[in-house]
Amino acid sequence: MLFSDFAHSGPMWTGEGPREVTQPVVFVEPFLEAPHVMVSVALWDIDSATNMRADISAQRVTPEGFSIVFKTWADSRLARVRADWTAIGAVDDPDLWDVD
Repeated sequence: MLFSDFAHSGPMWTGEGPREVTQPVVFVEPFLEAPHVMVSVALWDIDSATNMRADISAQRVTPEGFSIVFKTWADSRLARVRADWTAIGAVDDPDLWDVD
């Protein structure tokens, strides 16, 4: 869950204008280099009286992790949002070896 602002009258539910939530993600095992990361909204609970405005992205991707960044603006009211992600890249494998 990225946020649940309805429960405590947080800024995504009660605020207006530009708002942002950042959630760090740490990989269980690091990749050999920064992987390709895809994020998506898995659940959104929004107010039907306002326009739905949202931008979700993976930022600051490193071999060790990344940040999920969710943004909204204007009068959008979001009660809660959950995100899913997938990272694809090379990992260290003790069964692989180089032959010169």
